[in-house]
Amino acid sequence: MSGDVVRRIVDELPVYRQLPREEVTGEIADIVEHNLRVLARVFADRRGASEEELAAQRLSAARRAEEGVPLDAVLGAYHVGMQAAWEELSEAAAPDEIADVKAALRLLLHMLRQVTVAVSAAYLEERRTLETQEHHGRRSLMTALMAGDPVDGIAERAGLRPAPHYVVLTLVIGPHPDEAPGSGSPKIAARRKLRRVQGELERFTDEPALMVIDASGGTVLLPAAGGPPAWEELCGLVDRTAKAAGAEITAAGAVAAPSGVPEAARQTAEVVDLVRRTGRGTGLFRLADVLLDYQLSRPGEAREQLARLLLPLATRPELLETLEVFVQSGLSRRKAAARLHVHPNTVDYRVRRIAVLTGLNAARATDLPRIRAALVALRAGPVGRAGPAEAAGRAGPAGRV
Repeated sequence: MSGDVVRRIVDELPVYRQLPREEVTGEIADIVEHNLRVLARVFADRRGASEEELAAQRLSAARRAEEGVPLDAVLGAYHVGMQAAWEELSEAAAPDEIADVKAALRLLLHMLRQVTVAVSAAYLEERRTLETQEHHGRRSLMTALMAGDPVDGIAERAGLRPAPHYVVLTLVIGPHPDEAPGSGSPKIAARRKLRRVQGELERFTDEPALMVIDASGGTVLLPAAGGPPAWEELCGLVDRTAKAAGAEITAAGAVAAPSGVPEAARQTAEVVDLVRRTGRGTGLFRLADVLLDYQLSRPGEAREQLARLLLPLATRPELLETLEVFVQSGLSRRKAAARLHVHPNTVDYRVRRIAVLTGLNAARATDLPRIRAALVALRAGPVGRAGPAEAAGRAGPAGRV
């Protein structure tokens, strides 16, 4: 009978067809035979299976977990065996043996429950062990890459292969609607969102993805064993990930060899910061998208001078915010007013006041580039106040606006 059960398992569960033939005819056939023998003793003695009798099933489940056979397939194989045993038992029963058949069915279902519990526990315990080891290996490899350390030995010990290139992503993940206070289970919603993000990123590459992220974002290294992917592919990945997560994602990406990962990670973090500070929206960005802003944010006298153009607004945060939103809204007073939750006339008044204080009029084409640059420079870091001479130099233009 065990041979028939093995054939049914292979026919009904495709994953078992992918196992080596010698394993199917050897170890799989042996565990089927063992399970049927235990079931026969259970029938004969009218009792449940003992822990010792289920030891082989637990060991087999751990091996299937190590091989990556899905748990549903492992449990499905035991159900196939139990169903085959029941069919043979019930077909051979005579009409006057109904009571015995019912008793046998109760014993069979009890043993099926015992096997399901034992096999599931052994399988999941082995998977936890493997995942802990794999997680530690991935974390060690990522730590080495981010530090610029040699990775060959670390990768080998972790059972991983260092890729010739990595896609370096810095992610900022917005909240899911269910994470809002009072929504019921914000922590559960955050974990669910994070799992979906991780799942989309893992599916993008055949090699294990390396990531240190939480529900608000983090850093991801995607191995590019087949060469750097097209930028459009990466944009599509970020869009799919945001859709799966049900949350907005702002990301920056770069492709680097292992030795270039630290610099790429630093650069993508700066790009994301610039994108968010300049209100460019969501999606995937690269350095080329913010090249001017990136250069303006470098320390130096030029940045200092640009930032000082807006120092008169330092004590008027509502004016500085209005200027940023007005510029980000394409100089639309109505859009800016909607974002600021004020009347459009209030935006007009504030823009005029900004012009008086700084001498820069956002509605004037010649001033707009300087205003954009000054906003980037001001947000890039602290700046000293202008001296009296510089302040006096700005008083003339301001008075003429």
